[in-house]
Amino acid sequence: MNALPTAVADIAHTIQLSVAPVFLLAGIAGFLNMLTGRLARIVDRARTIAGEFTASHHPDHDRQVVELRLLDRRIGFINTAIFLCTASAVAICLVVAGLFIAALGHFNAGRGMAFAFILAMALLVAGLVYFLVEIRIAIISLRVPVELLEREKGRNKSRRQN
Repeated sequence: MNALPTAVADIAHTIQLSVAPVFLLAGIAGFLNMLTGRLARIVDRARTIAGEFTASHHPDHDRQVVELRLLDRRIGFINTAIFLCTASAVAICLVVAGLFIAALGHFNAGRGMAFAFILAMALLVAGLVYFLVEIRIAIISLRVPVELLEREKGRNKSRRQN
């Protein structure tokens, strides 16, 4: 009779321990959703440029080649970020599963779980770094020409409104 309440208490405690990693999984899932959305937009842009690709003697050809090369780099960084974040999520799933296996089998797997969690965090950090690099490439490649900003007109309008 006493074994059942102890087992239930052990499982309840394990569930409490696994709540934080499960919330982390939800956050990674949202991040992966955003990354795949970015990847889809980059791929769509690359397909548009490829569909409009001009001959090498056309004035737009060099610009198209440069943009396709930038998009190709961005695709590579986003793909790597997706891989690393997915691997992080898998490592967190292994941590959660390991917590339950250790609790049910009465194993001392603390070091293994700690290693898996550290690995998950390292993979997540690496994925975030790749995402940051992709963002920097996107920002650098999308400079707006100064003449389109109409800065002088904007300053005059804001002064008149005040």
